[in-house]
Amino acid sequence: MPHPAQRVGTATFVAGGVLLGLLTAVALFLGSSREVVLASHDAEVRPTLDRHVVLRTGPLLPDLRMAYDGPVGVDIRLGKTEATSVEELVERYAFIASDPAAQEAKVAEAVRDMAVSAGLRGAAIGLVPLAVWLLVGPHRRGELFRGLGTRKGLVGGALLTLLPLALWQPWERSEETVEEQQAWEPLQEFVGESVPLPAAAQALEIRTGPTTASTRRLLLSAVDTYEKSKEFYDRVAEEAAELDLREPSSAETVAILVSDRHDNIGMDRVARAIADAAGATAVLDAGDDTSTGQAWEAFSLDSLVEAYDGFQAFAVTGNHDQGDFVSGYLAERGWTMLAGEPVTGPGGGLLLGVDDPRSSGLGNWRDETGLSFAEVEERLADAACDSEERIATILVHDANLASEALERGCADLVLGGHTHVQSGPTEVTGENGETGWSWTNGTTGGAAYAIAVGSKPRRDADVSLVTYRDGRPVGLQFVRLLTDGRWVVGAYSPLLRE
Repeated sequence: MPHPAQRVGTATFVAGGVLLGLLTAVALFLGSSREVVLASHDAEVRPTLDRHVVLRTGPLLPDLRMAYDGPVGVDIRLGKTEATSVEELVERYAFIASDPAAQEAKVAEAVRDMAVSAGLRGAAIGLVPLAVWLLVGPHRRGELFRGLGTRKGLVGGALLTLLPLALWQPWERSEETVEEQQAWEPLQEFVGESVPLPAAAQALEIRTGPTTASTRRLLLSAVDTYEKSKEFYDRVAEEAAELDLREPSSAETVAILVSDRHDNIGMDRVARAIADAAGATAVLDAGDDTSTGQAWEAFSLDSLVEAYDGFQAFAVTGNHDQGDFVSGYLAERGWTMLAGEPVTGPGGGLLLGVDDPRSSGLGNWRDETGLSFAEVEERLADAACDSEERIATILVHDANLASEALERGCADLVLGGHTHVQSGPTEVTGENGETGWSWTNGTTGGAAYAIAVGSKPRRDADVSLVTYRDGRPVGLQFVRLLTDGRWVVGAYSPLLRE
C-alpha cells in the first residue's frame, strides 16, 4: 500500500501536470496565428484576450475594431491583395461586409483550429511530469524528496522557480509604436452625426491619427455601398422566398443551376432562397465563380460554400476560373468537381462534366496541355457515349462544349452558362435517334463583364431549376432578377419524356 507521503506526492504531480498543461495551452493559443485568405487579402489571424475583433488594414487605411461578447477576441492583420486603387479596395470591403457570414465562419474556424491545436500540445506537455513521475519509480522518488531539504535541492528548486521568469522576461520594454499612440474613436463620432450609420456599424470604432481625416470620404462611400448592397439583397432574398415556383412531387428531385457569379456574393443568399422555395436539394455550378481564378477571390468561394451548406454540390470551372485554385478550393470543401468521368448526380442519374479547356485541367486527360476546344468536345462526347448507363446530365461552362455528345444522342440534357444570356431548352435528335436537350443559364451574378461586385446586379441575374424523376431530367424553369429589383419567373418547361 502506498505511503501517505507518496500519495500526496502523486496527487501533487497530477495537479502540477494539469496546471502546466492548462498554462501551456493558453500560452500556445495566445501566441499562435493562422494565415488565411480573407476579404480578398492574405491575412494573419491571432486570438487575443481583449474581447475585440480588431481589423488592421495596413498603412494607408485606418484600423477598425468592434467589441465581441465571446470568450476571446481576434486580431486580423490584412496583407497583400489585388486591387487597382484604394477606392476599389474600400468599395470591395463594403460589399463583402454586407454579407459577412462566410468570412466570419472562416475566422471562427481558424480560431477553433488554433484552440484545438494548443489544447493538444498543452495536454502533451502536461503529461511530461506525470510520465517522469512514473518512470522514476518510488525508490528514486523517495531519494529526490529527501534531497529537497539539502543545499543542492534548494538551489535546484530556486532555479526551477526562476526558469519561467527568465523565459517571460517581463523587464523587456519595446519602443512605443505609432499605432499605440493613436486612439480609438467611435465611427459615428468620426463621420459626424449628420451621417447616420447602419445598425451593424454602430459598435465600430476607428483608430484615429494624422492620416485618417483624408480617408473620411472613402469611409462615407463605403457606408453608402454597404447600405445600398445590404438593403437591396436582403429585400430581394425575402421576396425570393415567396416566389410562386413549381413544387416538386415526392418522387422528384430539384437542383438549382448557377453560373457566371463573378464574385457577386450578394446573389448567393438570393439564389439559396430560390432553391429553398423550389424544394431544391442539389446545386449544379457551371463555372466562372470568379473573375481571374486567383486566391484573393476566395471570399467568393467561401460565400458559395456557405450558401449551399447541406446540398449535394457539383461544379466545373469556367474560362475566367483560370488555373487550379478554384477547383482545388471547392474540392477541399466537399464539392464534387467533375473531371471527365460520370458520377452519380441529382436524383441518382449519371452526371458528366469537365472544366472549360480555356482554363484548367481536363478530366482523365488533364495531364495533357494545349487541347483545343474541339478536341475536348470530342473527348467529352466519347466519355458520354462509352458510358454503359445513359448520361442524364452533362454540366459544362459553355454548352457548345457538349454539342457533339448531343448530336450523337448520348445524353439527356446539357447544362451550361458562359454567354450571360439564358437560352433553351433546345431539342436535339441524335444520330442514334435519341432525344436530348440543351439549356444555357444566364449570369447568376448579374455580371455585365468579368466582375459583378456592386450594390446590385449590373444586368439581369438568372438561376435555373432542373427537375429530375427516376434519375432523368424532366423539366426546367428559370428565375430572373431584373436590375430594377423586379422578378420574372419563367414557365416550367417539361421535357419530352414527361
